[in-house]
Formats: sequence, structure tokens, C-alpha cells
Amino acid sequence: MKESKFQKEVIDEIKQRFPGAIVLKNDPNYICGIPDLIVLWKDRWASLEVKRSKSAHHQPLQDYYVNLMDGMSFSRFISPENKEDVLNALERSFKSRRRTRIPRSK
Repeated sequence: MKESKFQKEVIDEIKQRFPGAIVLKNDPNYICGIPDLIVLWKDRWASLEVKRSKSAHHQPLQDYYVNLMDGMSFSRFISPENKEDVLNALERSFKSRRRTRIPRSK
């Protein structure tokens, strides 16, 4: 399966699982290694690096950014082989986090 086709499948399923979610596709030329997708849902966010297969090559810095962003919120490599596991983990992560309100400045 081509990575672009799988990426569309992932985006469609995210929008189905998380009504109202915004999925942003990152420009790979802007920051080298930054994950492909940012998912915004309610007061939560996640990033996903889409791979066409579990064994697909990782570009330099992809592991760094996935690990960094996972420490901030949720980030994973997603491929057809682990799609259900990753999306289920994302769902658990989004639904388990306590909502914290940050006061808006006036």
C-alpha cells in the first residue's frame, strides 16, 4: 500500500473516532523529522508518523521527534500492521486525560 493512501485511511478513521477532530498534515521540508500528522481534539493533541509498513525506513530525527512529542502528549509511528493498536492507544490517551483549564489572559 502506498503511504499516501494509508495516510488518508488513518485521517478518515481519526475523524470517525473523534468527531470534530482537526488533522493537520505537516510540511516535511519545514522541520526535518517532524511527524506527518498533528491531531487536535477538544483540549488534547497528538502526533503520528505514518509509515507504509512496520519495516519502512525512518528518516533522520523521526525517532527523536516522536519520542519528544510522546513526552509532551501522545506520539507514535503508525503503519498498517499496528494501526488498530495505535488508534486504540490514542483513544485511551485522549479519553483518560483530565481536563485542565488554563485561564485566558485579559
